[in-house]
Amino acid sequence: MPARLALLAALVCATVVAHAANVNVLVTDAAGNPLTDAVVMLEPVGTHVSVKPMQGAQIAQHDLQFSPQVSVVTVGTAVLFPNQDTVRHHVYSFSPAKTFQIKLYAGVPHTPIVFDKPGIAVLGCNIHDGMVAWVVVTDTPTWRRAATRCRCGIPRWPRTPRRWSCRSSWPRAMSSSASG
Repeated sequence: MPARLALLAALVCATVVAHAANVNVLVTDAAGNPLTDAVVMLEPVGTHVSVKPMQGAQIAQHDLQFSPQVSVVTVGTAVLFPNQDTVRHHVYSFSPAKTFQIKLYAGVPHTPIVFDKPGIAVLGCNIHDGMVAWVVVTDTPTWRRAATRCRCGIPRWPRTPRRWSCRSSWPRAMSSSASG
């Protein structure tokens, strides 16, 4: 699996075209096929823009899967992990961006998990090995998750484009061209 992900990461490419105040992004593999659940972030050039934590973020467990499988949150966001299954889960991440465990539980844990530094947190369930999800923790306010066909529009150019996909690694610069 890691070798497959590394191969796919090597094949990822992206195209960015600017139109007026928007940047239209299509993230594809080397064959031109759209990647699913891609995340595109635009970082300000030459300055840092602070972000506010998001409200109401949650990643549910339903039908022995995380939902959504890919989430994007800003730094400092607290995320709830409601268990909507009839079985208990043990959610964890050992990722550098966030290490935590919510040991065997049903319902909704009392304390949310705060994602306090940028990066990618890979989530798993210690009981159900097939459950996997990703949390992209960003420190830029300008981002989009393209859930279908990996196409999205992002405002406020010029910024440095970066992208991520669960078939890629973090962070990756994108080739870009601006016109209009």
